[in-house]
Amino acid sequence: MNIAEMIDQSLLKPDVIRQQIEQLCLEGRKYSFASICVNPIWVKLCKRLLYDSTLRICTVSGFPLGASKPEVKAKEAEIAIGDGADEIDMVMNIGAFKTGDFKLVEKEIKDVRNVVGKDRILKVIIEAGVLTNQEKHKATEIVKACGADFVKTSTGFGYGDATIEDVKLLRKIAGKSMGVKASGGIRGYQTAINLIQAGANRIGTSAGVKIVEQSFSTER
Repeated sequence: MNIAEMIDQSLLKPDVIRQQIEQLCLEGRKYSFASICVNPIWVKLCKRLLYDSTLRICTVSGFPLGASKPEVKAKEAEIAIGDGADEIDMVMNIGAFKTGDFKLVEKEIKDVRNVVGKDRILKVIIEAGVLTNQEKHKATEIVKACGADFVKTSTGFGYGDATIEDVKLLRKIAGKSMGVKASGGIRGYQTAINLIQAGANRIGTSAGVKIVEQSFSTER
């Protein structure tokens, strides 16, 4: 297994500077990650730096709270696609979902799906750490029905780390037709492997370089 091909190497903190983005692009080239994931403001720069590379650029919409209006999330995704993004990780409106306003959640996912189009990847973050198992089940069903490519466990911004139990549950509901991305607290090779074995086929982490380097030493 080439674990690098399953990693979205992420740099989403608010204090990121240009030099860190440049380094991220260099790491992306070196390790051939599935994608590099950055905040929307950096997409154009990444596109310029990676003009001759097949490395995918991922960015976020409604991040990290998910509380933006559907039209704002769709516009954010539209601008990001125009700037060169290949993948969008949008945050579901968790408050609306927990209130039972499933129509709003469905609308925002479908709106972003329409903007992203069929040739690019849409992942929907459900923030599993604040949901009951029943809610995780329902959220994954909605994400799948609205045509997203992946359901994603969390933003990684303090609402609980990715767990084996959550990934197994999401994979059970997602079936074989939709991806499962594990994100949050994934800082080592064995943790990543455990989540992949549980059913994840993407890993969101800022520790991708460390994980790949550990995989090299493990395979020797």
